[in-house]
Amino acid sequence: MYVLTIDQRGSTSDVDRVPELISDLARLTSATFERSVGDELQGVLDSAGQVVDAALHALRGGHWYVGIGLGVVQLAPGASPREGSGSAFVAARKAVELAKGAAGQVPLSVVAGTMGGDTRTPAQEGDMASAHAQAVLRLIGRLVQQRTPAQWRVVDRLRALESGAGRHGGQKQVAGELGITEQSVSRAVLRSGWQEERAARPAAAMLLDHAHALVAAGARAQGTRTERAQTEGDR
Repeated sequence: MYVLTIDQRGSTSDVDRVPELISDLARLTSATFERSVGDELQGVLDSAGQVVDAALHALRGGHWYVGIGLGVVQLAPGASPREGSGSAFVAARKAVELAKGAAGQVPLSVVAGTMGGDTRTPAQEGDMASAHAQAVLRLIGRLVQQRTPAQWRVVDRLRALESGAGRHGGQKQVAGELGITEQSVSRAVLRSGWQEERAARPAAAMLLDHAHALVAAGARAQGTRTERAQTEGDR
């Protein structure tokens, strides 16, 4: 499972943006996001693709620190994320704190949860895979953060059409809807990096999935070692 902890930047001098982001994420994902404390919200997701969607949307406005935790989640079906526990929640907390300290970088971090004790592979591999996912998400996040309002109008319409950026028909339709020329749409697509973002999103999700699989393998291995130790202790 994935836990996202998202904290508002500069909240003491800004309006409360938590309700708006919760509403946005409800449209983007099937997960329940709730205010956890102060100007922070949290959600539990089982889809890497939705994690990518949620994280990049939060980065879009430049108002949020994004922490992504991978690992074990103990949460009853239908329960509030505030009632959850497990290594993914601990990892998400660490991730958002690291995002706050990422001066000059895209404020997003990915952290793999651990079971404690043995830190050998696959735990180390999980950490490396999480770092790779973080690197790709930060690259895409930079494109998202640097996009102008005019470019966003084009990108948002192309996404809504489901015809795919770069297809001539889609760009022609967007031009008509926005009352601009096809050349203007093409320039917006090129300068916004939309085609690169669109191609990289599945790669980011795949890296998150890979990291999660390694973390899950580490958790299973740790559980097996614990069971063996208990069995030997009972003899």
